Amino acid sequence: MKNGVINIYKERGFTSHDVVAKLRGILKQKKIGHTGTLDPDAEGVLPVCLGTGTKLCDLLTDRDKTYEAVLLLGQSTDTQDVTGTVTARGEVSVTREEVEQAIDCFVGPILQIPPMYSALKVNGRKLCDLAREGKEVERKARPVTIHEIRILEICLPEIRMQVSCSKGTYIRTLCHDIGEKLLCHGCMKELLRIKAGPFLLKDSVRLSQVEQLRDEGRLEEILLPVDKVFSALPPVTLTEEAARLGYNGNPFRRRDLLVADAPKGEVRVYDHEGTFIGIYAWNPEKGQYRPVKMFYGS
Repeated sequence: MKNGVINIYKERGFTSHDVVAKLRGILKQKKIGHTGTLDPDAEGVLPVCLGTGTKLCDLLTDRDKTYEAVLLLGQSTDTQDVTGTVTARGEVSVTREEVEQAIDCFVGPILQIPPMYSALKVNGRKLCDLAREGKEVERKARPVTIHEIRILEICLPEIRMQVSCSKGTYIRTLCHDIGEKLLCHGCMKELLRIKAGPFLLKDSVRLSQVEQLRDEGRLEEILLPVDKVFSALPPVTLTEEAARLGYNGNPFRRRDLLVADAPKGEVRVYDHEGTFIGIYAWNPEKGQYRPVKMFYGS
């Protein structure tokens, strides 16, 4: 079984679940999960976790993301992108200064009302399923953070922009809300995810490339080992006698490490043979390192 993360370039027309299903067929492995849904018409970075790497799914989903998006002014739709039914139209007669001022209003902590065409559940049912039945339900606004919006090009009625944001941000909704702010309506025309946590667009591979590398026996070239996701954390190594503490997810003390002056914070823990065990954090009250996330075993 393969363990680690592959940075997949999700192509237009595939759902995130499609990518997982296709990878299961390519790699002949069931234990695979993705780290954050991309709409079928969106493209770009989709980290996919394999084997013990699936324990990373929730951690990677929580990371910040960066997108390139095209906002189309002059119309709004029921899906908040160009695939939906037009619900309103407006004349686009805004200036660059007005566009910049409107966009600046959305930088920082904001509240977003999730779109009806989304996978969020209300009373056990997906909003998108309700929307397809012609139903609309009340949705609570959710806090998200837009770290930065860079305007890349203005060629009205289209605006190309780069958005860095927190998890849970709907770029479709951002486009819709900017259009409303400009009083001419708006929706998303294109979406490309260029960064998800530490994973970059330039390093992503298409499914066809994965298949080719599999046939050439070179999959290891694109498979990021689980511990490398935490490369920013300092590594520590347990003594042979103390390794069992790590294997079982038990706390351990600094004296159980090969290096006595190990850093007091979050660390990557390895056994004496170099096997990655998991992430531990120093607890000053207990004088111990205690487990945060375990990756040892299956």
